[in-house]
Amino acid sequence: MKKISVTIPCWSEEKSVRQMYDRLTKIFIEKLPQYDYEIIYVDDYSPDNTRVEIRKLCAADKHVKAVFNARNFGFSRNVFAALRYGTGDATFMLFGDLQDPPELLPQMVAEWEKGKKVIIGQRTKGHENALMYSMRKLYYWLMEKLADSRQLEHFNGFGLYDKSFVDVLKELDDPAPYLKGIVSELAIEMSIIPYEQAESLRGKSGANFLKNYDLAMLGITSYTKILMRLATFVGAGLGIVSALFAVFVLISKLLNWNSYPYGTATIIIGVFFIGAVQLFFTGILGEYILSINTRSMRRPLVVVGEKLNFEEEDREKEA
Repeated sequence: MKKISVTIPCWSEEKSVRQMYDRLTKIFIEKLPQYDYEIIYVDDYSPDNTRVEIRKLCAADKHVKAVFNARNFGFSRNVFAALRYGTGDATFMLFGDLQDPPELLPQMVAEWEKGKKVIIGQRTKGHENALMYSMRKLYYWLMEKLADSRQLEHFNGFGLYDKSFVDVLKELDDPAPYLKGIVSELAIEMSIIPYEQAESLRGKSGANFLKNYDLAMLGITSYTKILMRLATFVGAGLGIVSALFAVFVLISKLLNWNSYPYGTATIIIGVFFIGAVQLFFTGILGEYILSINTRSMRRPLVVVGEKLNFEEEDREKEA
């Protein structure tokens, strides 16, 4: 009997833990009875009663397992770690706030049985304000133009992953993984299923502007080179313009000795312009250095504080 692992990254999901379990078990009992399954909640140090609700489920059903992080490690690190906990023939990942419908699992399994190794859900509609939507569209447009490989739009990791692909992820030693880029680059036989995203049961998103900015810069520094090369090109161009301007000033001085110097406005504008360009690319350089520094420290992806109902897997590893 084939086994499907369901991994669920969680943060402040006390309102949806039970509902997630009920919907998933109903799917396996009614539509996927031929598969064995496990449901793994991966909590990233929630401040509410999420762990209490998960513990109740683990005590009542051995199909339910839990991984509790020792502290909050952030969205991208917890999501990547959660996906790698799957031990089944395929791993289905969705998020604890139930924005992504678990009812798509049978359709994804059908695609998997046809030979697809990665089946992802792609949002066609979500619940976010117009400003955030516009900024997200701009980011995807920039990544499409700048990235070395094709990037997936409106994809957060929701999908079904074959064991062979999960094994590849387990081999990656990256303390700052960017899952969107990794799936875009490494998934060979992939299928995309569009869906409408529901409203979060949490009530509000846990991601603010700074967290979204951090995730966006992780993608840019991981999968683009052109910004750094653009800095070189702009620097060279400004150097040429400055040299030509110096020649012009010298000739003007020689031909109009008494009427020179010109007004200071042009000089001030030029200084501020060049300074702004330098500061911008210094900031870009800093983002790349920060990304390199994070990866070079080789810190663990997450630190697990507690695991529930993993006794069988632990015994197999010891054997």
